[in-house]
Amino acid sequence: MKKSLSTGQLAKYCGVGHRTVLRWIKVGYLDAFQLPGRGDNRVPVEECVRFMKEHGIPIPEEFKEAVKPEGILIVEDDTAMAENLARLFTREGFEVNVVHDGFQAGAMLSEHRPQLMLLDLRLPGLDGIEVLKFVRETLGHSDLKVIVISGLPQADVDKALEAGADTAVRKPFNPQDVVAAAKRLLD
Repeated sequence: MKKSLSTGQLAKYCGVGHRTVLRWIKVGYLDAFQLPGRGDNRVPVEECVRFMKEHGIPIPEEFKEAVKPEGILIVEDDTAMAENLARLFTREGFEVNVVHDGFQAGAMLSEHRPQLMLLDLRLPGLDGIEVLKFVRETLGHSDLKVIVISGLPQADVDKALEAGADTAVRKPFNPQDVVAAAKRLLD
Protein backbone atom coordinates (compact mmCIF):
# COMPACT_ATOMS: atom_id res chain seq x y z
CA MET A 1 0.00 0.00 0.00
CA LYS A 2 1.17 3.54 -0.75
CA LYS A 3 2.34 5.62 2.20
CA SER A 4 1.60 8.98 0.57
CA LEU A 5 -0.18 10.50 -2.43
CA SER A 6 0.75 13.28 -4.80
CA THR A 7 -1.62 16.24 -5.04
CA GLY A 8 -2.79 14.93 -8.42
CA GLN A 9 -3.56 11.47 -7.05
CA LEU A 10 -5.48 12.90 -4.10
CA ALA A 11 -7.34 15.27 -6.42
CA LYS A 12 -8.61 12.30 -8.47
CA TYR A 13 -9.87 10.52 -5.34
CA CYS A 14 -11.63 13.70 -4.17
CA GLY A 15 -13.00 14.66 -7.59
CA VAL A 16 -11.27 18.05 -7.70
CA GLY A 17 -8.37 19.64 -9.54
CA HIS A 18 -4.83 19.33 -8.17
CA ARG A 19 -4.70 23.12 -7.61
CA THR A 20 -7.61 22.74 -5.19
CA VAL A 21 -5.59 20.21 -3.21
CA LEU A 22 -2.65 22.65 -3.22
CA ARG A 23 -4.96 25.33 -1.77
CA TRP A 24 -6.18 22.91 0.91
CA ILE A 25 -2.56 22.32 1.89
CA LYS A 26 -1.74 26.04 1.83
CA VAL A 27 -4.63 27.01 4.12
CA GLY A 28 -3.96 24.10 6.50
CA TYR A 29 -6.88 21.78 5.75
CA LEU A 30 -4.38 19.05 4.83
CA ASP A 31 -0.97 18.28 6.30
CA ALA A 32 1.63 17.53 3.64
CA PHE A 33 5.38 17.35 3.19
CA GLN A 34 7.59 18.31 0.28
CA LEU A 35 9.97 16.01 -1.52
CA PRO A 36 13.59 17.11 -1.15
CA GLY A 37 14.98 18.86 -4.20
CA ARG A 38 11.76 18.87 -6.22
CA GLY A 39 9.36 20.58 -3.84
CA ASP A 40 6.44 18.36 -4.90
CA ASN A 41 3.85 17.94 -2.16
CA ARG A 42 2.93 14.54 -0.76
CA VAL A 43 0.06 13.82 1.60
CA PRO A 44 0.36 10.80 3.93
CA VAL A 45 -2.42 8.25 3.35
CA GLU A 46 -3.53 8.53 7.01
CA GLU A 47 -4.00 12.28 6.48
CA CYS A 48 -5.94 11.65 3.27
CA VAL A 49 -8.25 9.26 5.12
CA ARG A 50 -8.77 11.76 7.96
CA PHE A 51 -9.60 14.52 5.48
CA MET A 52 -11.96 12.30 3.49
CA LYS A 53 -13.81 11.16 6.62
CA GLU A 54 -14.10 14.72 7.89
CA HIS A 55 -15.57 15.95 4.61
CA GLY A 56 -17.80 12.98 3.76
CA ILE A 57 -15.69 11.85 0.80
CA PRO A 58 -15.90 8.08 0.22
CA ILE A 59 -12.71 6.33 1.31
CA PRO A 60 -11.24 4.15 -1.45
CA GLU A 61 -11.12 0.44 -0.66
CA GLU A 62 -7.31 0.36 -0.95
CA PHE A 63 -7.08 2.87 1.94
CA LYS A 64 -9.31 0.93 4.34
CA GLU A 65 -6.33 -0.65 6.09
CA ALA A 66 -4.95 2.85 6.81
CA VAL A 67 -8.03 3.59 8.92
CA LYS A 68 -6.98 3.25 12.54
CA PRO A 69 -9.35 2.29 15.33
CA GLU A 70 -11.60 5.19 16.22
CA GLY A 71 -10.15 7.45 18.88
CA ILE A 72 -12.08 8.19 22.04
CA LEU A 73 -11.67 11.16 24.35
CA ILE A 74 -12.87 10.54 27.89
CA VAL A 75 -13.67 13.72 29.82
CA GLU A 76 -14.28 12.65 33.41
CA ASP A 77 -13.12 14.31 36.65
CA ASP A 78 -13.46 11.11 38.71
CA THR A 79 -10.06 9.48 38.19
CA ALA A 80 -11.23 5.95 39.03
CA MET A 81 -14.20 6.21 36.65
CA ALA A 82 -11.97 7.62 33.89
CA GLU A 83 -9.44 4.79 34.34
CA ASN A 84 -12.18 2.14 34.24
CA LEU A 85 -13.65 3.59 31.05
CA ALA A 86 -10.17 3.86 29.49
CA ARG A 87 -9.42 0.19 30.28
CA LEU A 88 -12.80 -0.88 28.93
CA PHE A 89 -12.38 0.91 25.59
CA THR A 90 -8.69 -0.02 25.24
CA ARG A 91 -9.70 -3.70 25.55
CA GLU A 92 -12.22 -3.07 22.76
CA GLY A 93 -9.37 -1.90 20.50
CA PHE A 94 -9.88 1.86 20.66
CA GLU A 95 -7.20 4.52 21.02
CA VAL A 96 -8.11 6.34 24.24
CA ASN A 97 -7.15 9.73 25.67
CA VAL A 98 -8.33 10.89 29.10
CA VAL A 99 -8.67 14.40 30.50
CA HIS A 100 -10.20 15.54 33.78
CA ASP A 101 -11.72 18.96 33.06
CA GLY A 102 -13.36 20.99 30.31
CA PHE A 103 -10.31 23.14 29.55
CA GLN A 104 -8.16 20.05 29.01
CA ALA A 105 -10.90 18.67 26.75
CA GLY A 106 -10.69 21.77 24.54
CA ALA A 107 -6.92 21.50 24.34
CA MET A 108 -7.06 17.78 23.54
CA LEU A 109 -9.66 18.37 20.82
CA SER A 110 -7.29 20.88 19.23
CA GLU A 111 -4.42 18.35 19.23
CA HIS A 112 -6.28 15.14 18.42
CA ARG A 113 -9.37 14.52 16.35
CA PRO A 114 -11.26 11.78 18.18
CA GLN A 115 -14.39 10.33 16.65
CA LEU A 116 -16.14 9.96 20.00
CA MET A 117 -16.16 11.80 23.31
CA LEU A 118 -17.48 10.38 26.58
CA LEU A 119 -18.41 13.47 28.58
CA ASP A 120 -19.28 13.87 32.23
CA LEU A 121 -21.48 16.93 32.80
CA ARG A 122 -20.16 17.89 36.22
CA LEU A 123 -16.61 19.07 35.59
CA PRO A 124 -14.38 21.61 37.32
CA GLY A 125 -14.01 24.90 35.44
CA LEU A 126 -15.75 24.54 32.10
CA ASP A 127 -18.72 22.22 32.68
CA GLY A 128 -20.00 19.56 30.29
CA ILE A 129 -22.69 21.76 28.71
CA GLU A 130 -20.08 24.44 27.91
CA VAL A 131 -17.78 21.78 26.44
CA LEU A 132 -20.66 20.56 24.25
CA LYS A 133 -21.39 24.08 23.02
CA PHE A 134 -17.68 24.55 22.19
CA VAL A 135 -17.58 21.24 20.31
CA ARG A 136 -20.71 21.94 18.26
CA GLU A 137 -19.83 25.55 17.43
CA THR A 138 -16.16 25.03 16.57
CA LEU A 139 -15.21 24.30 12.97
CA GLY A 140 -14.05 20.73 12.52
CA HIS A 141 -15.76 19.27 15.59
CA SER A 142 -19.37 19.29 14.46
CA ASP A 143 -19.14 15.62 13.43
CA LEU A 144 -17.71 14.44 16.77
CA LYS A 145 -20.03 11.91 18.41
CA VAL A 146 -20.74 12.66 22.08
CA ILE A 147 -22.06 10.37 24.79
CA VAL A 148 -22.93 12.15 28.01
CA ILE A 149 -22.30 10.08 31.11
CA SER A 150 -23.96 11.64 34.11
CA GLY A 151 -25.59 11.05 37.44
CA LEU A 152 -27.20 14.51 37.43
CA PRO A 153 -30.99 14.92 37.29
CA GLN A 154 -32.75 14.14 34.00
CA ALA A 155 -33.34 17.86 33.36
CA ASP A 156 -29.55 18.40 33.15
CA VAL A 157 -29.15 15.43 30.83
CA ASP A 158 -31.94 16.82 28.63
CA LYS A 159 -30.06 20.16 28.44
CA ALA A 160 -26.98 18.26 27.28
CA LEU A 161 -28.97 16.49 24.57
CA GLU A 162 -30.39 19.85 23.45
CA ALA A 163 -26.84 21.29 23.40
CA GLY A 164 -25.73 18.59 20.95
CA ALA A 165 -24.98 15.33 22.77
CA ASP A 166 -25.84 12.33 20.61
CA THR A 167 -26.99 10.16 23.50
CA ALA A 168 -26.71 9.83 27.26
CA VAL A 169 -25.95 7.05 29.72
CA ARG A 170 -27.02 7.47 33.33
CA LYS A 171 -24.70 6.70 36.25
CA PRO A 172 -24.47 4.07 37.60
CA PHE A 173 -24.30 2.14 34.35
CA ASN A 174 -23.44 -1.25 32.94
CA PRO A 175 -20.05 -0.88 31.18
CA GLN A 176 -21.25 -2.93 28.20
CA ASP A 177 -24.11 -0.47 27.69
CA VAL A 178 -21.57 2.32 27.17
CA VAL A 179 -19.57 0.21 24.71
CA ALA A 180 -22.75 -0.71 22.81
CA ALA A 181 -23.80 2.95 22.62
CA ALA A 182 -20.34 3.92 21.35
CA LYS A 183 -20.33 1.23 18.67
CA ARG A 184 -23.83 2.24 17.52
CA LEU A 185 -22.73 5.85 17.12
CA LEU A 186 -19.53 4.96 15.27
CA ASP A 187 -21.15 2.57 12.80
